[in-house]
Amino acid sequence: MNNGVMLNAYPDSMGGTLGDIAALLHRKEMAGAFRSFYILPSVFNTDLDRGFSVISYDLSHLMAKREDIESLKDLGLDLKLDFILNHLSVLSPQFQDILQKGDQSAYRDFFIDWNKFWEGHGTMTEAGYVQPDADLIKDMFFRKPGLPILMVRFPDGRNVPYWNTFYQEVRYPQADPQDLMQALSIQYGEADVLAGRLNSAIAAGKKPAEADFTGFEACREAAVEVMESRRRYLGQMDLNLRSPLVWDYYDQVLKTLADYGASIVRLDAFAYAPKTPGLRNFMNEPDTWDTLEKIRQMAEKYHLTLLPEIHAAYSEHSYQTLADKGYMTYDFFLPGLIIDAIEHHDGGYLKQWAEEQQEKGIRTVNMLGCHDGIPMLDLKGMIPEARIQELIDLIIERGGMIKNLHGQKNVYYQVNATYYSALGANDKKMLLARALQLFMPGKPQVWYLDLFAGENDLAAVQRSGAAGHKEINRTNLTQADMDAALTKPVVQKQLDLLRFRNTCPAFGDGAKLTVETEGEGITFTWCCDGHTAKLIADLATYDFRIEA
Repeated sequence: MNNGVMLNAYPDSMGGTLGDIAALLHRKEMAGAFRSFYILPSVFNTDLDRGFSVISYDLSHLMAKREDIESLKDLGLDLKLDFILNHLSVLSPQFQDILQKGDQSAYRDFFIDWNKFWEGHGTMTEAGYVQPDADLIKDMFFRKPGLPILMVRFPDGRNVPYWNTFYQEVRYPQADPQDLMQALSIQYGEADVLAGRLNSAIAAGKKPAEADFTGFEACREAAVEVMESRRRYLGQMDLNLRSPLVWDYYDQVLKTLADYGASIVRLDAFAYAPKTPGLRNFMNEPDTWDTLEKIRQMAEKYHLTLLPEIHAAYSEHSYQTLADKGYMTYDFFLPGLIIDAIEHHDGGYLKQWAEEQQEKGIRTVNMLGCHDGIPMLDLKGMIPEARIQELIDLIIERGGMIKNLHGQKNVYYQVNATYYSALGANDKKMLLARALQLFMPGKPQVWYLDLFAGENDLAAVQRSGAAGHKEINRTNLTQADMDAALTKPVVQKQLDLLRFRNTCPAFGDGAKLTVETEGEGITFTWCCDGHTAKLIADLATYDFRIEA
């Protein structure tokens, strides 16, 4: 794995398709800026969550072709690709097989049947699902209110609950008068009235059984049955790690990603995958580490490096546990630390973190912005909480947003904003932030919108509705947008910095870093095989120079 700069984007982020991105990277203005490319998972056959609900790991016909991948390889780029361990889409062939065949499906236990999982550990409810014993779930972490269940209908008419940690949606088709007329043996006029009531209820977010059946009481049960038999689903269904078929599937996914040219595989939502009654449902021990080790043994066959993705406060030292077990880890502390250093004119915390990584041999992928947002609560235990809150408030004052999880403030770990806007849309701050990132330990990852100095996209948030807060930092750029941006000094100078980071031998394998702070200044010095690179920065004026 090379330690050069890595681009990070959706396949449609820059021009509309992966082919457009490949064409951009072949332009002379972009030459030498990147050594790797993290393509987000909408490059695959997906349905929801901007790619993180995978139907299959086939390339998306709308966004990517195999020749686009080969064009990226021609530039000498290796790839980082996602592997979502915890779940698959309802629309996956495996889950669709369950919906079609029920108990006869070969994939019956490929996903987690909630009632089988909790058998002997709870009480069956009238709604048809087990309510786990209170002492077993009191410490469990769920991503949404209530139990993480999606009730799905089997061919025999039974409703079976499956474990569903993340998104779910149940959709009912429009009631058709002719269908109701035939199924209920009623006149067309009656069927037309009843269809109108059913459709009104569905449009209001109600279930068919909650429609107004006044005057149609006798056919209520049959009408509800017609509607329920035709319901459709969207969602991300949790995989059952106790199924041998799941492990066969895992191996096939890793092989597919390696065939695409991946060198790094990001393990998304891995900490939710192992489940045991009574445990936390997140980072269960030792199950989480046992699972990771099995995945690593598979990955080694295909020469893949694993990058487990986990957000946790610094004080929990999860990053250290990953490092001690030999894994790379995300540097989710750096984005907030750099904002803190620039806004407080104080490089002390950056120095401490850089030295800790060097001393403990922690291998990271670092970043400024990313597809999710700017992690801030990860800094707990690293800098004072009052200072963290001050930074969060500042980013919000500059147009950023926070999603409150379960209605609780300050438990969601990211602030949604572009990094450029978080810095007050200040070119000097953006360039200094990039220089600091490139001189910190780790393989640098560059969010495409940061490179092009993108500002908060509040219109995209409004278009996306209640769950659209992340769209603030996911603007799809047109060719004209990028042509205009490439004329800006803040973009051109970032590209110069990226090229320098890729080509300067002082950052080579075995390089050593020293960091010095004095007043409002900070100096980074990298040395390797007689080569030296030095960044001398003034955190008050945002001026810096590089000597190599």
